[in-house]
Amino acid sequence: MSSTITSNTNDVGTLPKLATVWLDGCSGCHMSLLDMDHRLLTLLEKVNLVYSPLVDQKHFPDDVDITLVEGAISSEADLEKILMVRERTKILVSLGDCAVTANVPSLRNPLGVNAILERVSDGALPKQPDTVPLLCAHARPVHTVVKVDLFVPGCPPSADTIHLVLTELLAGRTPDLHAITRFGL
Repeated sequence: MSSTITSNTNDVGTLPKLATVWLDGCSGCHMSLLDMDHRLLTLLEKVNLVYSPLVDQKHFPDDVDITLVEGAISSEADLEKILMVRERTKILVSLGDCAVTANVPSLRNPLGVNAILERVSDGALPKQPDTVPLLCAHARPVHTVVKVDLFVPGCPPSADTIHLVLTELLAGRTPDLHAITRFGL
């Protein structure tokens, strides 16, 4: 890890900033985050959740301490978002198999964008519909586009794994995940 996160007060303005981002994935990693139940409330006493699909914040802020990224990079919007998130984040965590390997979103890669769009539109639309984000040629894992500080495999990672990751990072330590998670768990 390249950064140390410290906080000595319960003032929300001085707490470490935590963000979560959802790219091309199923939201299972965010559901696991919510599965922390009462531990999530305890965690929120130690961090300021500044951005997430789980809250109403619309703009990703500057100087975020930890960002958990769920999902692969499959569209131009995903690409723009991850570049901006990396620029504004001290510790970037690829959360789940889709972020780590592109997993399920990459199943479209052998087919190509045109075949996917034809299938979605039943062959009726000659160009990409405005309602579909501009797709990248391939779905890619996060680390192929930006530097990732920690990889957390799992489909999705368990609530216990996510809790360990966050508590260890907040304590300034790199979590040892080898004994608690692997791909597909």
